[in-house]
Amino acid sequence: MFKYPVWNWFRAYDMHEDCAVCGLHFEVEPGFFWGAMYISYAFGVAISVVSGVITSVVLDDPELWVYIVAVTTPLILLSPQSMRYSRVLMLYLFGGISFRA
Repeated sequence: MFKYPVWNWFRAYDMHEDCAVCGLHFEVEPGFFWGAMYISYAFGVAISVVSGVITSVVLDDPELWVYIVAVTTPLILLSPQSMRYSRVLMLYLFGGISFRA
Protein backbone atom coordinates (compact mmCIF):
# COMPACT_ATOMS: atom_id res chain seq x y z
CA MET A 1 0.00 0.00 0.00
CA PHE A 2 2.76 2.45 0.91
CA LYS A 3 5.85 2.90 -1.25
CA TYR A 4 8.41 3.43 1.51
CA PRO A 5 8.94 2.18 5.07
CA VAL A 6 7.54 4.19 7.96
CA TRP A 7 10.95 5.33 9.18
CA ASN A 8 11.57 7.21 5.91
CA TRP A 9 10.24 10.49 7.33
CA PHE A 10 10.12 12.46 4.09
CA ARG A 11 8.26 9.82 2.07
CA ALA A 12 6.34 7.92 4.74
CA TYR A 13 2.96 8.99 3.33
CA ASP A 14 3.59 8.17 -0.36
CA MET A 15 1.12 5.56 -1.55
CA HIS A 16 0.90 3.47 -4.66
CA GLU A 17 -1.88 4.48 -7.05
CA ASP A 18 -3.27 0.94 -7.29
CA CYS A 19 -2.94 -2.32 -5.33
CA ALA A 20 -0.30 -4.62 -6.83
CA VAL A 21 -2.37 -7.73 -5.99
CA CYS A 22 -5.98 -6.88 -6.83
CA GLY A 23 -5.65 -3.68 -8.85
CA LEU A 24 -7.83 -1.62 -6.49
CA HIS A 25 -7.48 2.15 -6.91
CA PHE A 26 -6.71 3.47 -3.42
CA GLU A 27 -7.95 7.04 -3.75
CA VAL A 28 -11.68 6.45 -4.00
CA GLU A 29 -12.38 10.08 -4.93
CA PRO A 30 -10.29 13.26 -5.08
CA GLY A 31 -9.46 14.48 -1.57
CA PHE A 32 -10.61 11.22 0.00
CA PHE A 33 -7.76 11.10 2.51
CA TRP A 34 -8.54 14.53 3.96
CA GLY A 35 -10.87 12.66 6.31
CA ALA A 36 -7.91 10.65 7.57
CA MET A 37 -6.68 13.79 9.33
CA TYR A 38 -9.59 13.52 11.75
CA ILE A 39 -8.73 9.92 12.55
CA SER A 40 -5.08 10.93 12.98
CA TYR A 41 -6.20 13.72 15.31
CA ALA A 42 -8.01 11.15 17.47
CA PHE A 43 -4.84 9.05 17.56
CA GLY A 44 -2.88 12.15 18.60
CA VAL A 45 -5.29 12.92 21.43
CA ALA A 46 -5.10 9.32 22.65
CA ILE A 47 -1.28 9.35 22.54
CA SER A 48 -1.20 12.66 24.42
CA VAL A 49 -3.58 11.50 27.14
CA VAL A 50 -1.78 8.19 27.65
CA SER A 51 1.64 9.90 27.73
CA GLY A 52 0.41 12.51 30.19
CA VAL A 53 -1.17 9.96 32.53
CA ILE A 54 1.90 7.70 32.45
CA THR A 55 4.15 10.69 33.17
CA SER A 56 1.95 11.77 36.06
CA VAL A 57 1.79 8.30 37.61
CA VAL A 58 5.43 7.29 37.11
CA LEU A 59 7.06 10.62 37.99
CA ASP A 60 4.54 11.66 40.67
CA ASP A 61 3.32 14.96 39.18
CA PRO A 62 6.53 16.53 37.80
CA GLU A 63 7.06 20.09 36.54
CA LEU A 64 5.35 21.44 33.43
CA TRP A 65 8.38 21.15 31.13
CA VAL A 66 8.56 17.41 31.86
CA TYR A 67 4.95 17.02 30.73
CA ILE A 68 5.64 19.00 27.57
CA VAL A 69 8.63 16.83 26.66
CA ALA A 70 6.88 13.60 27.66
CA VAL A 71 3.83 14.37 25.50
CA THR A 72 5.45 15.95 22.42
CA THR A 73 8.18 13.33 21.99
CA PRO A 74 5.81 10.38 21.38
CA LEU A 75 3.59 12.58 19.22
CA ILE A 76 6.47 13.48 16.93
CA LEU A 77 7.92 9.98 16.82
CA LEU A 78 4.57 8.28 16.18
CA SER A 79 3.12 10.80 13.72
CA PRO A 80 4.07 8.87 10.53
CA GLN A 81 2.65 5.65 11.96
CA SER A 82 -0.49 7.44 13.09
CA MET A 83 -1.11 8.95 9.67
CA ARG A 84 -0.56 5.62 7.95
CA TYR A 85 -3.00 3.81 10.22
CA SER A 86 -5.54 6.59 9.79
CA ARG A 87 -5.36 6.26 5.98
CA VAL A 88 -5.84 2.51 6.20
CA LEU A 89 -8.78 2.94 8.60
CA MET A 90 -10.27 5.56 6.29
CA LEU A 91 -10.15 3.09 3.42
CA TYR A 92 -11.73 0.29 5.46
CA LEU A 93 -14.38 2.39 7.20
CA PHE A 94 -15.49 4.73 4.42
CA GLY A 95 -13.97 3.43 1.20
CA GLY A 96 -16.03 0.28 0.90
CA ILE A 97 -12.97 -1.95 1.04
CA SER A 98 -13.00 -5.24 2.92
CA PHE A 99 -10.15 -7.52 3.83
CA ARG A 100 -10.00 -10.99 2.30
CA ALA A 101 -7.42 -13.52 3.43
